[in-house]
Amino acid sequence: MHQVSVHEAKTHLSRLLRHAIAGEEVVITRSGRPVARIVPIEEARPLFGVDEGRFVVPDDFDAPLDEGLLRAFEGRE
Repeated sequence: MHQVSVHEAKTHLSRLLRHAIAGEEVVITRSGRPVARIVPIEEARPLFGVDEGRFVVPDDFDAPLDEGLLRAFEGRE
């Protein structure tokens, strides 16, 4: 973990970002007290197929709604 002052952070932001990209945490201090952190972002990876088998799409999923339900959705009931 690196600790740097606000002034140093402003002066060397690109270098500090390289540290964060490399997996290091950078703490920014003001008057010797920690006030912020620069940390690497973990990239989200899509998890395709995680819910496979948990839901079955019915064959009539896109069939028209019955008239009573349609009126309720449209606020006509």
